[in-house]
Amino acid sequence: MNNPMISIRSLAKTFVLHTQGGTRIRAFDGVDLDVAAGECVALHGPSGAGKSSLLRSIYANYRPSSGSVTVRHNGGTVDMTSAQPRAILDVRRKTLGYVSQFLRVIPRVSTLDLVAERLTVMGAGADEARGRAGELLARLNIPERLWSLAPATFSGGEQQRVNIARGFIRDYPVLLLDEPTASLDGDNRRTVVDMILEAKGRGAAIVGIFHDDEVRAKVADRCLHLTRPE
Repeated sequence: MNNPMISIRSLAKTFVLHTQGGTRIRAFDGVDLDVAAGECVALHGPSGAGKSSLLRSIYANYRPSSGSVTVRHNGGTVDMTSAQPRAILDVRRKTLGYVSQFLRVIPRVSTLDLVAERLTVMGAGADEARGRAGELLARLNIPERLWSLAPATFSGGEQQRVNIARGFIRDYPVLLLDEPTASLDGDNRRTVVDMILEAKGRGAAIVGIFHDDEVRAKVADRCLHLTRPE
């Protein structure tokens, strides 16, 4: 594959439980993966196979035990396993979007501003950013009466939709999706599928976990099968 957006080589992650006598738990081992622009790769495998840990390692929330994760960024590449924190933050800000299973709620920040912030940090005007945020929240069926509220008291499905709006408000070249439809009803699940397909259509490289077989079949071009380490 020429010039993949993500290139992973020999990636491994072992957790050491220091509070339990140094017990070592292997999350995944020897992962190789290239993902092209406009392609969606689904991580597939049983619970405990390391799917979420692999996503967090790509995003540099976890430091892998060995291997490399190269992301195409600003005309060059950045190895997320060895880059300095400032470089990692720049990749996250400009290139690498991430939709996790859980929303980090910021007290006293309205839902509208929480979503818009992903644009304002890139220099967009407040009105433009809030307008785009409102469009996404409406598309994801978050009632306008809730936009001025902090999402701390929202339902799990509502918080997940706010998370999705934050991840999709910018046209990130690379997207990591950790069960984006897990807490959603049928209508909202279909909306998110459409948003993923639109992102692929504009050339985003996507790595995701989709436990819903129907969703996976619609958005994924291929699967990377992970097995639980021995």
